[in-house]
Amino acid sequence: MQAYFCFGQAYTPQKNNPGTLVKPLIPINAFSFDLKDVRLLPGSPFKNAMDKDLEYLLSIDPLRLLHRFYKNADLPTHGEIYGGWEKEGLSGHTLGHYLSACAMMYAGTDNPELIRRVNTIVDELEKCQIARKTGYIGAIPNEDTIFAKVARGDIKTSGFDLNGGWSPWYTVHKVMAGLLDAYVYTQNKKALGLVTGMADWTYNTIDHLPDSSRLKMLRCEYGGMNDVLASIYAVTGNKKYLDLSYKFYDDFVMQPLSEKIDPMPGKHSNTNVPKAIGSATQYELTGNERDKTIASFFWQTMVHHHSYVIGGNSSYEYCGEEDKLNDRLSDNTCETCNTYNMLKLTRHLFTWNPDAKFMDYYERALYNHILASQNPENGMMCYFVPLRMGTKKSFSNPFNTFTCCVGTGMENHAKYTESIYFEGNDGSLFVNLFIPSQLNWKEKKVLLIQETKFPDAGQTSFTIQSKKPRLFTIRIRHPWWAFQPVTATINGKVSSLAIDSNGYFSITRKWKNNVRLEIKLPMELYSESIPDNKNRIAFLYGPLVLAGQLGDTIPDPVYGIPVLLTDDKNPNHWMNPINGNGVAFKMHDIAQPFNTTLIPFYKTVDQHYTVYWDYFSAQDWAQKKTNYEEEKRILKAIEASTIDHFRIGEMQPERDHKLKASERSYVSDALGVKGREARTKNFFEFQMQVDRTAKNTLLLTYIGDDKDRKFDILINEKPFTTVEWKGGEANKFFNIEYPLPESLVMENSRITIRIEANYGTTTARIFGARTVKN
Repeated sequence: MQAYFCFGQAYTPQKNNPGTLVKPLIPINAFSFDLKDVRLLPGSPFKNAMDKDLEYLLSIDPLRLLHRFYKNADLPTHGEIYGGWEKEGLSGHTLGHYLSACAMMYAGTDNPELIRRVNTIVDELEKCQIARKTGYIGAIPNEDTIFAKVARGDIKTSGFDLNGGWSPWYTVHKVMAGLLDAYVYTQNKKALGLVTGMADWTYNTIDHLPDSSRLKMLRCEYGGMNDVLASIYAVTGNKKYLDLSYKFYDDFVMQPLSEKIDPMPGKHSNTNVPKAIGSATQYELTGNERDKTIASFFWQTMVHHHSYVIGGNSSYEYCGEEDKLNDRLSDNTCETCNTYNMLKLTRHLFTWNPDAKFMDYYERALYNHILASQNPENGMMCYFVPLRMGTKKSFSNPFNTFTCCVGTGMENHAKYTESIYFEGNDGSLFVNLFIPSQLNWKEKKVLLIQETKFPDAGQTSFTIQSKKPRLFTIRIRHPWWAFQPVTATINGKVSSLAIDSNGYFSITRKWKNNVRLEIKLPMELYSESIPDNKNRIAFLYGPLVLAGQLGDTIPDPVYGIPVLLTDDKNPNHWMNPINGNGVAFKMHDIAQPFNTTLIPFYKTVDQHYTVYWDYFSAQDWAQKKTNYEEEKRILKAIEASTIDHFRIGEMQPERDHKLKASERSYVSDALGVKGREARTKNFFEFQMQVDRTAKNTLLLTYIGDDKDRKFDILINEKPFTTVEWKGGEANKFFNIEYPLPESLVMENSRITIRIEANYGTTTARIFGARTVKN
């Protein structure tokens, strides 16, 4: 019997699971193992990441995450609401992720406190559902008004706004997915009842809408609603939910994908990855070829045309043109949620066609983005994993961040065991990842133990334990980075390795008790250029992306970030391994203005770093320094004529300049400088001094990475100008001057400047404001 099993809200086929009622309608060639059948062993960075995540999960008070659920159900609250996004429009999304993470972590650890928390949350959500009487459970501000208008067909929407709510379907999906995971991983039947109640409410809210209204609604981010509804069908057998899942099919991303047209340039990445996951689930349940095309073409497009060397994608959350990444290295590359979802999609595609290419990508993204997104010392997570040269990672606060990537991060580090092994439809065993672990293969009555120091050492070993000899095939992935021959020994004797058509080494034999299989995986140093610039490269060792360590202070943009002055592009000629400290290399006689040490990106925590490097000629390097010195001269002249300088985004300067901001005005970093923006229909304002005795100019600092931003500037509550900022060279600030009318200056010693987002787009971020004398 073939059935379904849930891994992190993405249903991938697993054999012999009685908890589901619908079997796939397509051939399945690889099956997931239950999380509880695979355990991480000590000694790997993944085990450390999982342990740190467990500590974090146990530090969170579930009743505080439930605060607004109680409030919206008119029930007494128990503890203060958490900070960050939980106080804002996405309130409730964290609880869904937390419920999923606790359920998965319980499956992987059997920690009794986790099951207690899962049951507590489900019990409390039941009280909320009963109190509300509609089947709905939620914590979104003004949710009743938002969805009542949707049900009437009264829909006003934009990229992240639906009837004044911040991506409300996104949050609904997270709550539903958490409940579904609680059912699948902990067998909490009450959770299944709650999530089907929410699905029924969804049906009552949107099923009657005409396509014109439905498609208008879908212009706002809606998470993985198609996936969770199709998955509810998989576990209940009620086709109503499968049909409902197709109500979350849009014409502006999913339709082009079905025609093998890339719709992603200019699109928000994480809005769209979950759509492809839902299509993958729908394909498995229906055999609909359109769904298969959407899922598979999206994967191919994102992996091969929109991804950076670490396996992540997007800059400032958005995709650019295909294969155009050179000018999109920023402090806000690679939103972690995107890769969380891309790994889910990869698992689906692998079950259809267990080809090594899928797990090659999976490994790259797992080591170099997911693992690299967690602080290994305290378990905190990155929203973005930045790739600008000279940048630094920024990690979450335990209780006052709760962004989307904190939520997905809770799950990421709870489920590292999910793809190490798969079972082939012929009874073979796929070994995809080289992570110390133990597999309890119940069907074969085999215990397989993988012991390895990988990636610090290029080898791994497997011990097979079985009371009786078992005939089966072990398929070990031939990794893309093994350029030299991979070798194997069985109980110390050399064994030949043959690569099958899917890129796996196949070893078939009767495996007796305590047979030991050892695999040597040769790793070497090599480089990989960014798609649109052969002279901008990253270094890798085996699967590991390496990062140059630049110190714990913000590096000078020219003299603090080395470039490579050489015509010899073989890094083995000018980088030497540093022995005794795992994977580490030292440059010599190659970089200007200094050589540096490179270590695995995932080990880079508190240092500024560079992942991408530029080759320069001596002439180009000299010109770069000349241009930089000229820019400093201009800035010095601006400083000399400054009347007032407002460092936007910093606490005390914002107080000094009487800053006021609406709910969705945010501070972010770029090039080590803080800036502020306002999302659609939001604003921020501040006061600046002027000099009545001189001609005055307002100078605002933008960044080239922000593209196609239109917004209004008001001064003293009156319209001043409309700005259409087209953007400019990436990773560069631009000072734009706005002469102030003499009458305005003569009447005031201080003026109030207001930045308003009135055109359906976010404002350009402003990284500084000055008034200067001409």
